[in-house]
Amino acid sequence: MKDEIFKEPIKKQFEFDASVASVFDDMIGRSVPYYDASQKLIADFLAQILPQGASAVDLGCSTASTLLALWRKRNDLALKGVDNAPAMLQNARAKIEAYGARIELGLADILECEFDAQNAILMNYTLQFIRPPKRQDFVAKIYRALNDGGVFVFSEKLIFEDKTLSKNIIEIYEKYKLEQGYSRYEIAQKREALENVLIPYTEAENRNLALSAGFKNVECIFRWANFATFVAFK
Repeated sequence: MKDEIFKEPIKKQFEFDASVASVFDDMIGRSVPYYDASQKLIADFLAQILPQGASAVDLGCSTASTLLALWRKRNDLALKGVDNAPAMLQNARAKIEAYGARIELGLADILECEFDAQNAILMNYTLQFIRPPKRQDFVAKIYRALNDGGVFVFSEKLIFEDKTLSKNIIEIYEKYKLEQGYSRYEIAQKREALENVLIPYTEAENRNLALSAGFKNVECIFRWANFATFVAFK
């Protein structure tokens, strides 16, 4: 379905409810530049480095697009997705069944659940929805859950320290969304709904989250302006 949620006046802050879940794949594809390309890169990277039978969990898996991309390349992997939105998991389950994939899904608040030892943990545009005071401890929890040599792959929207650059990039990003068919009214509505819900960090702050948790190295493997994908190595 096409994302037209913000054509009407907003009545609440943004949340991943049934209305968002029903249009999520269209929403993120039109809102995050090169989303499909970045997810393919993540799947290609993990398919190349993970050992036979390795385990990977996607925290905040939404409709399981990334997990499905990885499964199509490596169906020997033990894959799991966790999300706190039942409607998202319902859509994810339908897609998994349609592909005949073996991917486990779990309904849980990722801040509360415990993870088994993993070879890879993924978070795509999810950390930014965790309140800043809880972010560092959560990334440390991810570090502890990874096997030695494991990787933490995360994508985030970024902010810039340079105010002029920030203004320029915001204007370029707004132009991008207009080119995707969103109106200025829809863009403004969504921005208001996300205020104080999505709280982005700078690139340096995201790197420091991982390094302070114990990861030995953090690399950016994909970036378009204020969107980036990182890999942190344990």
